[in-house]
This record gives sequence, structure tokens and C-alpha cells, in this order.
Amino acid sequence: MKTYTRSGDDGSTSLSGGKRVPKSHIRVEAYGTVDELISWTGLLRAFPENEKRKQTLVYIQDQLMRCAASLASEKARTVRGICLPEPDSIKKLEKEIDNLEKGLKPLRSLILPGGNLLISYCHIARCVCRRAERRVVILNETEKIPEIVVTFLNRLSDYFFILSRRLSLELDIEEVKWSV
Repeated sequence: MKTYTRSGDDGSTSLSGGKRVPKSHIRVEAYGTVDELISWTGLLRAFPENEKRKQTLVYIQDQLMRCAASLASEKARTVRGICLPEPDSIKKLEKEIDNLEKGLKPLRSLILPGGNLLISYCHIARCVCRRAERRVVILNETEKIPEIVVTFLNRLSDYFFILSRRLSLELDIEEVKWSV
């Protein structure tokens, strides 16, 4: 099987059910942004800092693949009979957030993203995650999307933010407060 099919040269693509839509379709934009987030999460995983966290990031990538597969389907519910993402994925993310948050100082102001490369990548992943969530919400206005997809993306942006703060603490990098 060849990598290229030439079928998308006209600006259209196939959903997983076979229906052709323009590449500018909000469904394509939604699952494409989730795909971008999967790649940013993979970049975070490439940093050698914590094996348990790497496994969490692999789990997150798996759940995001499930979200993308669901969004790429005309039915936006199941692909090959799998409910997407896993029902307990929200609780798992919340547990990870709670663990990362232990010992962090409460925020009394906004912080500027950055500090080092890894922390900056966490903030980029957070922003891409929020964009993916916005795209899915727009899609949901016209085509019903399972609530768990939006909830997972919403919670995941919190995870990336708290991960950036945890890394700042662990790497002894001062968070720069935004002051007006």
C-alpha cells in the first residue's frame, strides 16, 4: 500500500466511515488539532526526567488517539466498537493533577509561560489542548460529540499547566509572575 493516494489533492479527505469532506471542515480541524496535541505530548515524553510521568504521557497519547479516532468518525462515538476515550480517563487525569499539585504554592497572579525548554513545551501543549477543545466545542454545536471528549480535553489542559508548575519546582526554576 502506498503512503500517498492522491485522493486529497482536490482539498478533500475521507472520514473513517468513508464520507468525503473538505479539509477545511470543522471535524477535520478538530481531529487534526488533537493529532497535533498527540505530537506535542510525544515531544514532552522525549525528555528524560521521570519514568512514571513518561508512562502517564503514553496513556494521555493513547486517550488522545481515541479522541481523534472518535472525531474522525461520522458517528463520533465509537471506532471498531471501542468507546472513546476510556470512561475512567477523567478520574485518572484528576488523580495525576492532584499528585502533581502537592507542595505547589497557590497562585496569586498569572505566570508567564517559560523558564526552560521542557516547561515551555508544557505550556505549548496546554495552549494546543485548549485550541483542540474549542474546535470540538464548535463541532458539537452542529454534530453531537460525546461529552467525555470535551471533558477530557478540558482536564488535560489543567494537567499540562500543573505539570509545568511541578517541573518549575523540581528543576528549581522560578515562575515569573505577570504584573500589571
